[in-house]
Amino acid sequence: MMAFVALVILGVAEAGAQNVRFEEWFTGGTLRVNCLREGSAQGDTVWVERWYDRQAAWHGSRTQLIDPFDNGDYRVVMRDAETGRELFSRGYSNLFREYKDTPEGRNESKRFEETLLVPMPKGKVLIAFQKRDKDMKLYDQTVVVYEGVESGKWKVESGELATKFDVAFVMQGFDGVGEEEYQKVCERMRGVLFGKEPFKSHREDFNLYFVKGDAGVEYNTFGADRYAMTFKVWQLHDVLGTTPCDHIIIVLNNEKYGGGAIYNFYSVTSLHKMAENVLPHELGHGIGGLADEYVDEDLSYADLHRTQYEPLEPNITNLVDFPSKWQSLLPAGTLVPTPDAEVPRTENGPLGAYEGAGYSSKDVYRPAMHCMMRDYAPFCPVCRQRLEEVIKMYTR
Repeated sequence: MMAFVALVILGVAEAGAQNVRFEEWFTGGTLRVNCLREGSAQGDTVWVERWYDRQAAWHGSRTQLIDPFDNGDYRVVMRDAETGRELFSRGYSNLFREYKDTPEGRNESKRFEETLLVPMPKGKVLIAFQKRDKDMKLYDQTVVVYEGVESGKWKVESGELATKFDVAFVMQGFDGVGEEEYQKVCERMRGVLFGKEPFKSHREDFNLYFVKGDAGVEYNTFGADRYAMTFKVWQLHDVLGTTPCDHIIIVLNNEKYGGGAIYNFYSVTSLHKMAENVLPHELGHGIGGLADEYVDEDLSYADLHRTQYEPLEPNITNLVDFPSKWQSLLPAGTLVPTPDAEVPRTENGPLGAYEGAGYSSKDVYRPAMHCMMRDYAPFCPVCRQRLEEVIKMYTR
């Protein structure tokens, strides 16, 4: 554990960082940062509870160090302490973002665990925890100084970690399961992951790891019976240990329908017969940062995207800034908004801007009549493009 100091930094110089040389700034190991975020819709604070040398090789890309996507409610940014040069960044979301939109979260403060994995720096760096302001712009909420640790040894798993998308399956509730049955489940999950595009075409770009353990997942998150999530993020990462994980998939040994996902945090599925659709849908959230495209006005956050700002998610729009989304992909002459069409659920239908998305029946639009993010149809071209971009970021 290393000491840290909270700072308030104004006007830190943002140096160009796309040409950051990994070997110059990082040891090749992984730093695990355990944080606590506490608050309600009235406001929140975040702080580092503990640092860990994860004793594992860095599993992410060594060339795509700066996050190219303006997605996620939060972002972790690492800067050189002396110059302020940006060395690494990743956007992410968490359960607190959803909690503060619940009736309880509007006024009652609650504490949430976060774990961030970043490349181990060679020397003194600033690590900024950013959030979005009222205008949806990222700013430094908390900045800490990390002094560095002595280089340790770490376990290198098979496969080229830096050019593979490393997915760790945490298998909850399988401790007493026989080995033959357990292997059948693992094989099924491999098939589920690679059963649909774009994952199917990128099978060779993935390394898969399976770890038994209790991730703390429970159903009925925020009162939604099918919503299965964990608040025990630190425990989840204790289970993973040194396992490489660009993304985490938690598999419940339970045949009840359910699952969930948080962008750049984790995805969850059960063994329900619909897992072949549930998991790809949840990976749309967890890996691609995609929004739900279905309508559910009963949800407490159903008006989340009916704002004066364009939604962050790439697959929905409120037409505030449609050119920044998929407008350039539309065929000439496409009406916006686009009238609904009769399309089989096995097809996306023509690209357009169809009303009804992001839980809202009005004023929020989606790219296609049907999509994995709406009703378990194949991923539409807009969603597939974002997933392809993310996979490419992790594998080059």
